[in-house]
Amino acid sequence: MNTPSHAILNLTFLGHTAYPRSNLLIVIGAIVPDLPIFLFYAWAKLIVQLPENIIWTEAYYSPWVQDIVAVCHSIPLALLGWLIGFCFKWSGLQLFCLSLVFHSLLDLPVHHDDAHRHFFPLSNYRLISPISYWDPRHYGGIVAFLEMVFVLLATVRNFETVQSPIGRGAMIGVNLFYGLGYYLLYSSNNSTHF
Repeated sequence: MNTPSHAILNLTFLGHTAYPRSNLLIVIGAIVPDLPIFLFYAWAKLIVQLPENIIWTEAYYSPWVQDIVAVCHSIPLALLGWLIGFCFKWSGLQLFCLSLVFHSLLDLPVHHDDAHRHFFPLSNYRLISPISYWDPRHYGGIVAFLEMVFVLLATVRNFETVQSPIGRGAMIGVNLFYGLGYYLLYSSNNSTHF
């Protein structure tokens, strides 16, 4: 699932109108699991200057990158963090860790070849889903459309929860970007993806 979708959908499940500071923790928790992937990409593209196909077919699957991604997408580690927050009555840590868990739960059904090890360090198992959020060979067009619809519906619902003009603007921007991107990718190319 696309990273901005995680932030908007997690706000739908965990957001609080009465506690706007909590919303920031939810958004950060929704984004953190994917940050190592963005940092890796910036390093591979800008510093090492690898070609795009090498980045995503070889370098991304190197053990050190996969280990970092596994730690950041680990449901057991996020639950351990939640438990620590619960024991010490740190509600912010609990909310942040719940957002990490929701991120991973939303990723589980939409990753095929690029599935994460969500149960690390207890297991290296990867749930290879029959569908993908991006790959047209695995219904990527349908999944992308559904993701776009769910994000739009969540944005409408989140307008009550998110009071910040910046937050509201960001949600509108994500929806416009998704709509335009989907239109350019799938309507002009071919209809076989959908």
